[in-house]
Amino acid sequence: MKKKRQAEILSLIKERPIENQEMLIEALAKRGYKVTQATVSRDMSELNIEKGINAEGINCYSQAAQNKKNFDTIFQQAIISVDHAMNIVCIKCHSGLANAACAAFDIMNPNYVVGTIAGDDTVFILVRTENDAKTLCEKLKKMF
Repeated sequence: MKKKRQAEILSLIKERPIENQEMLIEALAKRGYKVTQATVSRDMSELNIEKGINAEGINCYSQAAQNKKNFDTIFQQAIISVDHAMNIVCIKCHSGLANAACAAFDIMNPNYVVGTIAGDDTVFILVRTENDAKTLCEKLKKMF
């Protein structure tokens, strides 16, 4: 039963954007699976399902590998330039896309990042050291 339910969860998140666990529980119920939030949460953890931004810019669930693909796609489309000063990385984006780019970056959640902030066309990423900023800047430049 568990394997079938988990397969159904994967099918559902591939078919349409599922934005929260409540939506997933309702969708599973329509397919004959009566589950609790705790069960869905455990299933999602086992399936490596995370919240991310899909190609249409909707914040929804997907498997981690899909999140990486979405991250790359968003950056390729949104980023104009990347630079750093001291321990801050600055990403210049096309107007209106910084928020999506920042959300996509946050999915990566590297341990050397202290925090991020986005405006309309700029993302600032605060990292722990100048060396971290240089390394991150180089990685990001390779992505667009």
